[in-house]
Amino acid sequence: MGARDIQTRILPELSVRRGRAAVEFYQAAFGAVEVYRVGGNDENEAVVSQLMVGDASFWVADESPRHGNFSPESVGGGTVRMLLIVEDPDAAVAQAVAAGAAEVYPIGEEHGWRLGRIVDPYGHHWEIGKPLTAWPPDNCRHISG
Repeated sequence: MGARDIQTRILPELSVRRGRAAVEFYQAAFGAVEVYRVGGNDENEAVVSQLMVGDASFWVADESPRHGNFSPESVGGGTVRMLLIVEDPDAAVAQAVAAGAAEVYPIGEEHGWRLGRIVDPYGHHWEIGKPLTAWPPDNCRHISG
C-alpha cells in the first residue's frame, strides 16, 4: 500500500455484457479516462476497468454469474442509478445520446437541479445534472449519528 493514507470511499462497479465495448462507450459518452485494466484482450476477453470522469471514479466489469455479478441485461433492469454532476448537463446528455445512450427523461429543472436521465447501451441509468443553488441547501436537514 505504501505511505499513502487510505480514504474511505464508495466506488461503484457496473456489471455489463461486452465490457470492452462498454469502456469505449463511457469514454465517448462521458469523456472517461481509463486508469486501470485487467483483461479485455484476445487472451482474456473479460475486462475489469477503472474509469475516471473528472475527479470521479467508477469500475466496469464483465458480468460473472458464477460470482453473483449480473448485468442489467441479465436481470431485466438495474437496481441503482448513477448521478453524474457536470457543469453543462445539456451538453453531457447530448454527448451521451450521440454515443449511443437513450434519453429516459429530458433535461429539466426541478427540486433545485437541472437534470436529465439516460440509459446506457448496457442497461445502466444515469441522471446527469447540476444543482442550481449551493448544495446542500441551507434549509436541508442534516442527519448525524
